[in-house]
Amino acid sequence: MKKTKCGIIGCGMISDTYFKAAKRFRNIEIVACSDIIPSRSAAKEELYGAKAMTNEELLAMPEIEIVFNLTPPLVHSKIDIDVLNAGKHVYSEKPFGVDADDARKVIELAKSKGLWVGCAPDTFLGGGLQTARKMIDDNWIGKPLSGTAIVQGRGPEKWGQAPFFYTYGAGPMLDLGPYYVTALVNLLGPAKSVTAVTGKGYESRTFGAEVAEQYQDQYKPYDSYPVTVSTHLAGVIEFECGAIITVIASFDVWKHSHTPIEIYGTEGTLQVPDPNTFGGPVRLFKPGYEDWQDVPLAYGYTDNSRSIGVADMAKALENGRKHRANGELANHVLEIMLAFDKSSKAGAKVDIVSRCERPAPLPLGLEDGEIDD
Repeated sequence: MKKTKCGIIGCGMISDTYFKAAKRFRNIEIVACSDIIPSRSAAKEELYGAKAMTNEELLAMPEIEIVFNLTPPLVHSKIDIDVLNAGKHVYSEKPFGVDADDARKVIELAKSKGLWVGCAPDTFLGGGLQTARKMIDDNWIGKPLSGTAIVQGRGPEKWGQAPFFYTYGAGPMLDLGPYYVTALVNLLGPAKSVTAVTGKGYESRTFGAEVAEQYQDQYKPYDSYPVTVSTHLAGVIEFECGAIITVIASFDVWKHSHTPIEIYGTEGTLQVPDPNTFGGPVRLFKPGYEDWQDVPLAYGYTDNSRSIGVADMAKALENGRKHRANGELANHVLEIMLAFDKSSKAGAKVDIVSRCERPAPLPLGLEDGEIDD
């Protein structure tokens, strides 16, 4: 089996998850890493054996075909463009970007160079969401009519890096929305419009006992910091298939009891697991049932399998098919998410201009570490 050599740019907290999960897949190998703070990449070299170097050195390595872009969201588009200009395929952490025009430039540049773009989340390739997809495809709930996608809480307001999550480029929609909206597109296909109202419940939040190093010149433990983005977004996504999904993403909620995603069809209801995870549960209700029935998961990859999107991308490059966590999907998801604030400001429905193909489901019966039969 061919091993596609990969590099990682950005060795922050999320990179450990990728380094570890990538070892699971037999067709990819991370051979180099870089970070704006050299001590971070040096630490990853010691832990995982990927040689630490500068971005420029990594992008100059001819053997590297795919680069994981694990940098902060504000520079996702810039780093994607740097990677593409170096002649390499790129797979970005979520979200695909924070600005629609910048994200579009990435797509256009990749097409002009004959290169591929991928983007997290790849959780929709996990056993839970793939099983839910199969239930819909196999007509267990009939035609999907409506549904809910709800992610609520206080957000990471006490974290050492908390201000990042409450300013431009984050908030609950760009931070957690990619999981939910990507899952919906995987289940239902592309969207056609968004109608929404957004706001924020608090002008400031308060640190906990820890303040991350990058904020220590501004803040002390338990200081307040400003909230500059919408922290409660509520709206409706209308899908081309006809389904109307009510979506709430909030950092303004102390406690709730909603399930993450439910899809209501003509013949039943499907409970879909948390799309920020890879496993279940998947539950089904149909007329005649006394209560919800647990659905056995039909697919593997039910634990943390981040990197499966890159493994799939590498296999697709080898086989000449379309990869599943692709740039068109990610760009469509980004446009949907940005449309919530856009609709709220306009006081009107916003049409979604971009389109993407519904990603192909994974084959049944895969062995662990494999993507295709």
